[in-house]
Amino acid sequence: MLAHGIIAYMGEVTMKRVVVVLALVCWSVPLVAQMKIGHITSETIMQNLPEAVDAQKSLDAMVAAWEAELQKMQTDWKKKYDDYDKRKLILTEQSRAETEKELRDLDQAISDYRNRKFGQNGELFQKQNEVMKPIQNKMFKVLEEIAKEDGYDYVFDRSGDILLLYATDKYDLTDKVLRRMQAFGK
Repeated sequence: MLAHGIIAYMGEVTMKRVVVVLALVCWSVPLVAQMKIGHITSETIMQNLPEAVDAQKSLDAMVAAWEAELQKMQTDWKKKYDDYDKRKLILTEQSRAETEKELRDLDQAISDYRNRKFGQNGELFQKQNEVMKPIQNKMFKVLEEIAKEDGYDYVFDRSGDILLLYATDKYDLTDKVLRRMQAFGK
């Protein structure tokens, strides 16, 4: 879930962009020989960074509470529906209409709750952004420092949509970024 939140925040990279970037990088053999390309696995960094792990645990606890509330609402609706279904033949027209309206209202409340908490701009998205954005910004800053210090022309993230068919571990900056981020707060 964390990786999906990170990827969603970082933005979606289309395959077309990947092809264009790789074509530009590979366009000239002499230029490629002079380029220095590195890669990281941001998912690994986030899974091993205590502040990111704590943030994810906090988000997971919040989601679990929301899911429990949603489950309770759905159970209540099901119970009311089953009761209605058993008694609908003996209910008056007015009682049946009132019960059906109550079921529709409960169904709408469940849908509203789900959208408010888990929807595209719901509380979960906002909270992920609020909690994870500072950590991601820190990671990008550290990565930029390392890339400039070590003279990297490009650094790819293997956790995202960019697929690397081959990458030598010689240029894997994941551990270096993780160590620097862990020391950042000390």
